[in-house]
Amino acid sequence: MSPLLQSQEYTVQYLSIVKLQWLRHQLTPWTKQHFRDFPWRRTTDPYAIFVAEFLLQKTEASKVVPIYQAFISRYPSLKTLAIASVEEIAQLLQPLGFYFRAQRLHESAQDIVEKYEGKIPKVETQLLALPGVGKYTARSICANAFGQPLAVLDTNVARILERFFGLQGNRVKSRCKMLWKAADELAPDTEVGKWNLTLLDFGAIVCTAKKPYCVECPLKEHCNYIN
Repeated sequence: MSPLLQSQEYTVQYLSIVKLQWLRHQLTPWTKQHFRDFPWRRTTDPYAIFVAEFLLQKTEASKVVPIYQAFISRYPSLKTLAIASVEEIAQLLQPLGFYFRAQRLHESAQDIVEKYEGKIPKVETQLLALPGVGKYTARSICANAFGQPLAVLDTNVARILERFFGLQGNRVKSRCKMLWKAADELAPDTEVGKWNLTLLDFGAIVCTAKKPYCVECPLKEHCNYIN
């Protein structure tokens, strides 16, 4: 692979803009048929999305659904979550594992009550200052709850970018500046939140980590992974 593709300063701008636009065009009809329906996708309530993003960390969405619904029922607002005990929260989240997730979620809720009057921050840097909130989580909240044009990068999105454009990111994808830049370049000018979800779904359904469905893939004509 050429040094250009490996460079951390590389962006999709060096690739064909036509190919970039073609990818967007191909996934538009695909997502209309395959967009996954989850309860947190039916709302723009910042608190509901904040909770969902915490629960979704390193966990399959299908496993989160029943826990998410029980969680929102027990803690319907940020303030009810902030005054709950960590042990109680951890017990509810036990099927998902990761005790530290319950601890950080509780700490973040308390911080928001103390610093932001119980309102979920809508600024990425403020969200990043909360315990347990990384760049992906912060941007996902901004995009899905507040409609901000911020792209996200997780293993699904990184896999699509690397395969389709022939990129090679760092071992830890979430810290790869090159892939983050590529995700930003690929994102459309409007409805970025929906676009982010489209990529997540496409990576989970078609461009899977093992045995991707390349034969049925709507991107196969120009995908670097196949051709």
